[in-house]
Amino acid sequence: MDNREKEQIYQQTLDYLFKQLPMFQRVGPKAFRKDLKNMTAFAAILGNPEKKFPSVHIAGTNGKGSTAHLMAGVLQAHGLKTGLYTSPHYRDFRERIKINGQLIPQEVVVDFVNDYKSVVSAIRPSFFEWSVGLAFHYFAVEEVDVAVIETGLGGRLDSTNIIDPMISVITNISFDHMEFLGDTLPKIASEKAGIIKKGVPVVIGEWNQETRPVFEQTARKQEAPLYYAPDFLQTTFLKESGRKSIYQIVKDKQVYLKDLEVDLQGNFQVKNLTCALSSLLVLSDNLDIFSLKEEKLRNALLNLRQATHFIGRWQWLEENPRVLCDSAHNEGGVKEMIAHLDTLTYKHLHIVLGMVGDKDMRKVLSLFPREARYYFARPSIPRGMAVEVLQEMAAGFGLTGTAFGSVADALQAAKNEAGADDLIFVGGSTFVVAEVV
Repeated sequence: MDNREKEQIYQQTLDYLFKQLPMFQRVGPKAFRKDLKNMTAFAAILGNPEKKFPSVHIAGTNGKGSTAHLMAGVLQAHGLKTGLYTSPHYRDFRERIKINGQLIPQEVVVDFVNDYKSVVSAIRPSFFEWSVGLAFHYFAVEEVDVAVIETGLGGRLDSTNIIDPMISVITNISFDHMEFLGDTLPKIASEKAGIIKKGVPVVIGEWNQETRPVFEQTARKQEAPLYYAPDFLQTTFLKESGRKSIYQIVKDKQVYLKDLEVDLQGNFQVKNLTCALSSLLVLSDNLDIFSLKEEKLRNALLNLRQATHFIGRWQWLEENPRVLCDSAHNEGGVKEMIAHLDTLTYKHLHIVLGMVGDKDMRKVLSLFPREARYYFARPSIPRGMAVEVLQEMAAGFGLTGTAFGSVADALQAAKNEAGADDLIFVGGSTFVVAEVV
C-alpha cells in the first residue's frame, strides 16, 4: 500500500468519526453527554486502559492547554515517556494524542477504529469518547511512564474523568459553556472540582472569594491535600527576548529560579507557569515518579513548543507584516489576550475575527479594541457564526470592518492593507486559528 492509499484510508476513518458521531468541536451542545456511563462501558470493552499508566488530570476554563504542555514538556525532559491528551485539535485530529511530542501514527488511529467499530451498535460512543478511548488505549499499549490528560469540557462529567490520577490540577474558573456548567462561578467551579479524587493532591492555579470555598469543601470531602499555586510559588514576568519570555520564580521567600527562559509569550502565561511548576513540585515532593532537576526543567521550557508540538496559542506566523494568532475565545481568556496585545508596538492593528454562533459572544466582543481595523469571517465549521451576524454584532460595540467569505480571504485582505510596521492579529475562536496555523 503506497502513501496515497494510506492517507486516503486515514481520511475515511476521520470522516467516519466526524460525520457519523456527534462532535462538540463541530456541532456544539447536542454532542454533550450528561453522564459517564457510556465512557465507562467503552473503557471496559477496551480492557480499562486508563488503569495501566500513571496520569495527571487538568481542568479549568482557561490555560489548561498551556499548563498541560508545560507539565508534559518537563516530565518528558526528565526522561519519562510522556503521553499528552489535549483538545480540540487545529489541523490534524492526531494533535490530540501525543507521546513525547510525536503525534499518534495514522495507522494506529485507523486500526483502532476498525477494531472497535462493532461497539458502536451497542453503546454508540460520541466523537469525544472515541478520542479519549483511543488515547488511553494508545498510552497503555505504548506503556507510557506518565500521561498528562486535559479535560474537554467541565470536569465532573467529562469523558476523561474515569482516570484515577496522581495529581489533579484546576487552572482557573471563568464564564464559559454556562449551558452545561452553570451560570455562576461557584457552579462552574463545582463542575471543575469534580476531577478531585479521594486522597489525591490537587493544585489550584487561581481562585477568588466565590470559588475558593467550593475547592476547599470538595477537597475536604475527598480528603485530598489542597495546594494553591500562587501561595506555593510567586512568578514575575521580567521581559521578552526574541520569541521567548524571561521569568523569576520565588519559593519560600527565596529566589528559586532566576532568569528562567520559556518558549512561550504573553504575560498571561505567568499564571499557567506558576500552576504547572507548582504541580510538578507537588509531584516531585510527594510521589516517586520523578525528582525535579533544574537543568532539565530549564531545557524543557527553553524548547517547549518544538518538544511538545505546541501550536495555536500566542503563535507568531509571519513577519513583514507581523501576523500573530491566539485561541482565546471566552471572556477571561480574551481579557488576558487583549491586555498583552496592548503591550506590543505597532503603527496600525488589523484583526481577523471569527466566532462560534452557539454562545453569547457580546461580552467577549466588548473587550476588543475599537481603534483596530476588522476583517470578519466565519470559521469553516457548522457552529461558525454567520459573518453578517458577527459584523452587525461587532458594530454595536464600535468595531468596524469588512466581511469576507473565508478566514483565508480575510487574512489575505489584512496582509494587502497592512504596512511593514503594522500588526495583524487572528483570533476569536480556536476554529479561526485552526485555519491559519
